[in-house]
Amino acid sequence: MKISASIVLYKTSVEELLNSTNSFLLSSLEDKKLYLIDNSPTYELKNVIKGDNVVYIHNSTNLGFGAAHNIAISKAMEWGSNYHFVINPDILVKTDVVMPMIDFMENNLGVGMMMPQILNNDGTPQNLPKLLPSPYSVLMRKVRFPKTVYNKFINKYELRNIDGKRVYEAPILSGCFTLFRVEALRIVGCYDDQFFMYFEDWDLSRRIHREYQTIYYPLVSVYHGYESGANKSRRLFKLFVQSAIKYFNKWGWLWDKERKNINKKTLKQFQ
Repeated sequence: MKISASIVLYKTSVEELLNSTNSFLLSSLEDKKLYLIDNSPTYELKNVIKGDNVVYIHNSTNLGFGAAHNIAISKAMEWGSNYHFVINPDILVKTDVVMPMIDFMENNLGVGMMMPQILNNDGTPQNLPKLLPSPYSVLMRKVRFPKTVYNKFINKYELRNIDGKRVYEAPILSGCFTLFRVEALRIVGCYDDQFFMYFEDWDLSRRIHREYQTIYYPLVSVYHGYESGANKSRRLFKLFVQSAIKYFNKWGWLWDKERKNINKKTLKQFQ
């Protein structure tokens, strides 16, 4: 069994790079390959992580999150990888999550994609599994008003009232730490590179969910130094809006029958 992973870098600190790679490189896996795809303007990170199972690729321009990971996924497919992890550089792993997640996929052949519980640095959980988004849900997550309406909405949309240790299926999984069955990527396709940043993980999650189970697996966890850049930067907010428009142009704005049916089915598993 061959296992691969990819991390996309952009002016990443050495400390973050070491933290995010240690969990994979120090795992008990024998046949593994780590792809570092560097979108940074310089080669400063080239020699930080070395080894026979590490592949460093520097891009001449910043291709964005999805397009850069696609380079690694393509290389992993050529290598013959069975499972592929997508890992953010701001991820910190304190216990083994690699083998438990792979074991779960090995024992559940219908699963095409999964993610562990994602924790803030203080140990509180991030609410990342979601229902399929609508324009209304994207807007409500930004304005958060009126408060009573928002609270009712967000608890349902982000599945916040579900038992914290329950394994379940969610149609939207975050791309910060994700395990893919490579065969699922061969069938469904990789990231849609029309999304430079934002929504590329939601788009891929939705496509995989059509054909496979997409599982939230909170029995293991990782730490994620999450910052909502779109709420702090005009440039990132502009990218967020552009990606949102592309997403809803692709999947449908107000009329999306598939979204309605998938969300209904997702909620039904908790009844």
